[in-house]
Amino acid sequence: MDTYDIIKKRLSEEIKNSHLTMAEIGDKVGVSPEMITQYCTTKKLPKLDTFAKLCKALDLSSDYILGLSDNYS
Repeated sequence: MDTYDIIKKRLSEEIKNSHLTMAEIGDKVGVSPEMITQYCTTKKLPKLDTFAKLCKALDLSSDYILGLSDNYS
C-alpha cells in the first residue's frame, strides 16, 4: 500500500470515527467539505498547515495519518 492509500484510508476511518460531518471538519480546518472528501478519495493532499489543523481537529498524530506509527496520538 502506498502512502497516498494509507493517508486516504486512515483519514476516512478517523473521520467516520469522529462523528463529525465533513462540513464541521471543513470549518475547523478552513477548507470546504468537498476538499475534505477529496483528501479521502483522491491523491490530493492537504497543504501542510491544513494537514496540521486536520490532525488537531481529529485529535490524531500526524505520524499515524502518514502511516509512520500505529499510535493515534
